[in-house]
Amino acid sequence: MTLSGEGDRRRPRSPLTLFLLGGIAILLIAALTTLGVWQLQRRVWKLDLIAQIEQRIHAPAVDAPGRAAWPAIDASRDAYRRVRAVGVFLRDRDTLVQAVTALGGGYWVMTPLRTDAGFVILVNRGFVSGDDKDKARAEMPPGRVEITGLLRVNEPHGGFLRANDPAADRWHSRDVEAIAGARGLTDVAPYFIDADAMPGPGPVGGLTVVSLPNSHLVYALTWFALALMLAGGMAYVVRSEWNNRNSTSPGAGGS
Repeated sequence: MTLSGEGDRRRPRSPLTLFLLGGIAILLIAALTTLGVWQLQRRVWKLDLIAQIEQRIHAPAVDAPGRAAWPAIDASRDAYRRVRAVGVFLRDRDTLVQAVTALGGGYWVMTPLRTDAGFVILVNRGFVSGDDKDKARAEMPPGRVEITGLLRVNEPHGGFLRANDPAADRWHSRDVEAIAGARGLTDVAPYFIDADAMPGPGPVGGLTVVSLPNSHLVYALTWFALALMLAGGMAYVVRSEWNNRNSTSPGAGGS
């Protein structure tokens, strides 16, 4: 005679099924743990990069890279390096690039500087509001000037649905190559300079925001938590299977 509830007891899984489930779980746990370790390594790299950039920003200004150094310009090594350049602004070649800053919406004023060495550097002289954009050229420093600021690598893209339109003179990113082509400039450096704030009227400089997201620790903890949850689920299945097999083994029932 069958005991009450014995017919509802779940049959133990086959060894092959347990082997496959265990193998998949172990592979997933290993993959999640690897992702967590990788994120910790990325965090160390990001902290080192942030420290390097902070050091570059506060270092004494050096001469802006000349023609011979252009092929070796690298974002990870040169971005935000403090540089200086001496020359004359080309007063009729301004380009206004749409921007949003702590001062609100407006434009970056990009002006080519013909350096004493003969080549051209695009200089972001600073920010102007939409109401003041027509004053940017009138307020340009006359004659020979010395510019100090941060070297910035090229920005070839304006973002999703915000592509630059040179034909319409509508700019969303500081694309050195495209701006140079639209303004008929040659011998242009493959970078631009974010100028420091300058006294007097004109665009507001020195607004460079250095923001490198560093969420790698959060990502690492997430991957490790998922690995622990999967390991816990695996342990539960093993224990449940063990108890089920013991309860269904001969002599485990009772009279």
